[in-house]
Amino acid sequence: MTFNKILSFLLLAISAAVLNGCSSGIPISTNTKYPIEVLYENQPVERPYSEIGVVEITSEDTLTDRQTQDRRMMYRGNDPKTKELLTARLVIKAQKIGADALINVTYKYYTSVKKEGYILSGLAVRYRGE
Repeated sequence: MTFNKILSFLLLAISAAVLNGCSSGIPISTNTKYPIEVLYENQPVERPYSEIGVVEITSEDTLTDRQTQDRRMMYRGNDPKTKELLTARLVIKAQKIGADALINVTYKYYTSVKKEGYILSGLAVRYRGE
């Protein structure tokens, strides 16, 4: 599958997830389907695999005025839709190095007085045999 086809598939999947997720109470994990398997830190791997390496995406931004009204933190973190987009970016990065799956995927969010950021990482693996 070419990179453009993969990217088109990801954008279509994300668009569908965004349209389906326009109600309140969206769960953090939405079971979005990606072109490779994505298993979070609490999900077992049921196939033999070889490790390729850890892939990670990070970002740090200055808090907005809206987030810190009246000198209080009004909200923080990324919403579920943003997390899905970030996971899609992580998947693309793993595919570029030949991964069949991402396992032990974790999302960490942090804030300070003036900044917020995230770290999304997972272990890229290639399935063996079968």
